[in-house]
Parts: sequence; structure tokens; C-alpha cells
Amino acid sequence: MKWGVVTLFPDMVESALSHGVIGRGLRDELLELATFNPRDHATDVHQSVDDRPYGGGPGMLMQVETLRAAIAEAKRQLPSAPVVYLSPQGEPLEQSLVTELASGPELILIAGRYEGIDERVIALDVDREISLGDFVLSGGEPAAIAVLDAVGRLVPGVLGSHESANQDSFSAGLLDHPHYTRPERIDGHEVPEVLLSGHHERIAQWRRKQALGRTWQRRPDLLAQLELSSDDQALLEEFKKESKP
Repeated sequence: MKWGVVTLFPDMVESALSHGVIGRGLRDELLELATFNPRDHATDVHQSVDDRPYGGGPGMLMQVETLRAAIAEAKRQLPSAPVVYLSPQGEPLEQSLVTELASGPELILIAGRYEGIDERVIALDVDREISLGDFVLSGGEPAAIAVLDAVGRLVPGVLGSHESANQDSFSAGLLDHPHYTRPERIDGHEVPEVLLSGHHERIAQWRRKQALGRTWQRRPDLLAQLELSSDDQALLEEFKKESKP
């Protein structure tokens, strides 16, 4: 999968994505990353990339000419990519949207700075806006890194096991089950006996029950969106009984 990021700070994006499974995916050429800096298209001696907003007020906006030139260059190199602007006004990023973005061969992200970008650039050059949540960052680079990390791990071959992605939180609409590793006992807390049993069917059932129960406890809004099977309903009722004081 090929990525393009329009950013004033390409080193920030490239450095963050060079680690872990995403870094390995880039090195193995399962993923490709190109950055497009509006500053490269500045024509004045100061290499200006910001401008005052009409109507006054605090802050600056990204300069239209340099930003559009960088977006155009990204589109030339990634002609089939949807263009996504990372913005607090965008649709919330959820796992279903991550899966949708990962299904295409290319993706372009615009990392805004200052007070944002001209609304006409959004109308002319942007296909959709995406938000990480109801908070504001100093720039779109951390959001771009988060989106590409989430998308990249769904690209076939990037994770060591495809099942790792399938079992993540939100992949089936539920939070993930608890995980344990050695040692078997830590300060009086022990690994659940079922995980030591070697009985794969019982382990799978326990993990499903824990995922249902954890979602019920921590994100009941997610659980309310699901139609649980009779088996899942029974597992959830078991969890509720077991979790009573």
C-alpha cells in the first residue's frame, strides 16, 4: 500500500513510522511512504507557508498556493488515492473506517498546521475529513501517524499473524480479552487456570466471555450496537454473575 502525507514536518512522520511492525512493513516494501512539504513550493525568500485569515482574529492559516501545490504533487504520484484531511471537524476514526481505508491501494493524508486550512481547499482537493476525537492537537502529524499505524497493520503481511488483527479490540465490535504471560504469579495475582489447561475450546470460550464482559463493563455503548447470539448472551450472563462482589 502506498501512502502520501502532506506535511510541514516530514521528519516527524517518517521517524515515527520507522519503528515496530510499520517500520518493518516499510523496509519489506509492503508499505511505501512519501511526504510532500508545502515549503518546497514556496516562492519568497522566507519560504512562507502561512497567511492571515480574512476577517481577522488570532492565528494564521496554511498558505493556499503552497498547500495546493503539495497536494497536487501527491495526487500526481498517487493518482488513485483518496485525499483525507485530518481535522477536529471530521468523522470520528473507528476500526470500521480504518478497515475501509486499508482496503485501497493508496492513501493521501493532509496534516494541517496553525488554525487549519482554507475551506475552499477542502472543497476542491479533499475527499473526506477524519478526526481522532473531540480534542485539538498542535498539528495534524500525530493524527496522520496514528491513522497510518492503524491502517498499516491491516495490510496483508505487515503483522506476523493475520489473527493478531482479527483479535484486536474493536475488530469484532468488542474490546479485547485480557492477556497474560510469564510468570504465572505476580504479587499474589495468578494467571487464570483455564489458560494453563491446554484445552483450546475452553480457552476460546473464556476469551470470548472476557471480551463480552470487558465491553459490558467499559464500553456498554459498543455492546448496545451488537446483536448477540444466544451463546454470547449466556457467556455474558456468566460473566456478570462471576463479577458480582
